[in-house]
Amino acid sequence: VLPFMAVHAVYFNRQMKRTLRRSRDRIGDINAQVEDSLAGIRVVQSFTNETVERAKFAHTNEEFVASRRADIRSEVLFYEGLVGLTQLMTIVVVVFGGVTIVRGTLDLPDLLTFLLYVGILIEPIKRFGNFTRLYQEGISGFERFMEVLEVEPAIQDAPNASDLCQVQGAVTFANVRFQYNSSHDTVFHNLSLSIQAGEYVALVGMSGVGKSTLCALIPRFYEVSAGTILLDGKPLQEIRLAALRRHIGIVHQDIYLFVGTIAENIRYGKPTATIDEIVAAAKEANAHDFIMALPHGYDTDIGERGVKLSGGQKQRISIARVFLKNPPILIFDEATSSLDNESEKAVQSSLERLAHNRTTIVIAHRLSTVRNAQRIIVLANGTIAEEGTHEELVNAGGVYANLYNAQLRI
Repeated sequence: VLPFMAVHAVYFNRQMKRTLRRSRDRIGDINAQVEDSLAGIRVVQSFTNETVERAKFAHTNEEFVASRRADIRSEVLFYEGLVGLTQLMTIVVVVFGGVTIVRGTLDLPDLLTFLLYVGILIEPIKRFGNFTRLYQEGISGFERFMEVLEVEPAIQDAPNASDLCQVQGAVTFANVRFQYNSSHDTVFHNLSLSIQAGEYVALVGMSGVGKSTLCALIPRFYEVSAGTILLDGKPLQEIRLAALRRHIGIVHQDIYLFVGTIAENIRYGKPTATIDEIVAAAKEANAHDFIMALPHGYDTDIGERGVKLSGGQKQRISIARVFLKNPPILIFDEATSSLDNESEKAVQSSLERLAHNRTTIVIAHRLSTVRNAQRIIVLANGTIAEEGTHEELVNAGGVYANLYNAQLRI
């Protein structure tokens, strides 16, 4: 029996080692996928690609389950096989010993000694039992991990929420009050603002005044504490989240690009886009020339979070994504603040082209970039301090004029 046990142990040990390695690789893929998706959750939400991320996770998870199933199967065959062979050894010793005792060639103490030797072999089986215990601890941790993923989002569709059709892009804030939670100060109180469809509006103010927060209320990344925000006269709470965010394009200061190629990142704005549509969007964003200069063009791998690209290149890819999405409402959140002059010029040109005939809200610290805005909204102390064109606000000598003159002196 011992030679059979040795062959069995060697064979299934190798098989178990291979399956366990594949299982560890797959759980690593899951962790990487989840980290990538969660780190870019704002990009996922703004492009309403939650379904895409769920599909990617489901595919990776299915691969892990398959590898884990093979791993467990090899463990069971290894463990139960050894147990069966051990029991077979005991049976062989008892039967053979009984026969030899009857024949008078073996004494009972010798048989008991052989049985004791066999009993010693059971100790490794106990160690395998300990291994099973450790496995159960591991699987329980994975289940807790899955429970975190299944937590319901704080902001959900109302029962009467409906889709949007033929969005014009008029946004209205009616007596809006907002604070992150009860322990934080109020960010806005009784703020009212109307933005006409197709209007180019700039939001300015001191750092921390709430410019980005105000824009985050439009795609409902946060819920207002009081008051109402309307899109084309319809309260946001009555619009399905996916339908609402599908009509809003956001270009962030902190660009997030996913692991993959340039084409895959641009296609994120429209998962069904063809390569011709991707190229057209890249040309509109002034990105086509630098993309074609790369070794593999649109198939160039950009690394984690686009580490192989410059800031200006990453920004233009993010703008191409929004061109591909083609939304009626645009939000530019400090889109050029971290760029050099040459990159800023290229990005600013593509932003102006993108904003044509769309409702556009621009957040900027460098006031020179918003001089051409149709209307400039100055935020201070949780409300609108003043509004008007660049010339009107400079001549008024108020908050905006002070900010503008301060930048001129730098």
